[in-house]
Amino acid sequence: MKPASLLRSALPADIGEFPAVAADDAITESRMRRRVVLASVLGNGLEWFDFVSYGYFASIIAKVFFPADSNLSLVLTYATFAVGFVVRPIGGIMLGAYADRYGRRRALSLLIVMMAFGTLTLGLTPSFATIGIAAPIIVVFGRIVQGISIGGEFASATALLVEYAPPNRRMTFGSFQMSSQALGRVLATSIGLSVLLTLPAATVQAGAWRIPFLIGSLIGPFGFYVRYRLGESPEYRKLREHAPDVARAPVRDVLQRHWQPLICAIGLIIIGTSLTYIWNTYLPTYVVEQLHLPLWQGLLGVLVTSALGIGTCMLGGWLADQYGPYRMFFLFTAISALISYPFFAYVLAAPGFGRLFLAQFVVLTVFGLLQGPGPGMLAGLFPVEVRSTGMAIAYNVGVTVFGGFAPLTVTWLIAATGSKLVPAYYIIAAAVLSIVVVGGTLTAMRRAADSQASGAL
Repeated sequence: MKPASLLRSALPADIGEFPAVAADDAITESRMRRRVVLASVLGNGLEWFDFVSYGYFASIIAKVFFPADSNLSLVLTYATFAVGFVVRPIGGIMLGAYADRYGRRRALSLLIVMMAFGTLTLGLTPSFATIGIAAPIIVVFGRIVQGISIGGEFASATALLVEYAPPNRRMTFGSFQMSSQALGRVLATSIGLSVLLTLPAATVQAGAWRIPFLIGSLIGPFGFYVRYRLGESPEYRKLREHAPDVARAPVRDVLQRHWQPLICAIGLIIIGTSLTYIWNTYLPTYVVEQLHLPLWQGLLGVLVTSALGIGTCMLGGWLADQYGPYRMFFLFTAISALISYPFFAYVLAAPGFGRLFLAQFVVLTVFGLLQGPGPGMLAGLFPVEVRSTGMAIAYNVGVTVFGGFAPLTVTWLIAATGSKLVPAYYIIAAAVLSIVVVGGTLTAMRRAADSQASGAL
């Protein structure tokens, strides 16, 4: 029977911190750590680069790859986009389990190739007018492949990243994942706006819209080269030395033995993904449809705040390492809830670029500080043998339910209630739900640890 001290060490005082590991495993060459950081963020950055670029050029993609009817083609374009979300949980489960069974490096090498292939299909597939029904079939297949890869990317990359990090910098290293999302949005917006503003509309329609996707696909070969040359993480290597400890059925193990950390992980994701999809994905539509402002005003704010987010995410990770990740989570989640209504009301009172930009700047600065520690916190909830699987299930469920459906839910509620403050209410509800779920599961897990520790004495 385990001593009480070992039982307590299995559940850190501030859950999300990692148990101490042997010095030889914890210390790696700085050169390898830099390579790991680069390899981990490439895929996440490509995911958001493709995601934003698809949204910008959706109306053109509709005309190129689908039948001529404008309304039907646009619906089919967004339906094709949605296919990626539908298959994400499947990809997360499959590839998260693969990473736990066979290693982070092998999984990440496969994922970057799949993701680049999905992006390349948009850059190279001939139009519907040229090859007929084969065009949308190829594009849909590319979206499916990319959706599956995205489902496993975040968890596998985060696992490798935090397992290579020094013990006192887990949250900072994990924050690079969130910074890469902001970087992907910045690059996509910059290249997309450059194409739209510098080239004639006829040139863009004729094929220049493919430029961002061709550029994005170039990350694939480079990313594969970087990832294939990585060494496996010290923690995973140590696990493999004890082969019986490697989970044979990681999905089953997560659902049966780690269901409380899984619920806690979903709770951590609820507020972050809600803020992301309301303030970055849905906001351009809100700016045009509800505020009646030019689209560029919303996009410029997204560009600037995303650029700032590269730094604020890393700052959030650093603060979490210094003061504790859950202290920071509860603080910035509460602040997000408290400022949402005032800032939406402030913008609606006199819609204009100045007020809109100020609201974006303040809210998304808080968001970066909240989101930065997220990957490290998620990784800390699961043991090494099921870490990728646990994070993949939690991340994809949380993002799909509370993020992917956020624009649709908010649009429907605005139409049903007539209130333009619905996005604020949505964020407040998400924040309260996150606090309740995370707080409740943390309390339950600590009580269970105390009970086991008492029984072991």
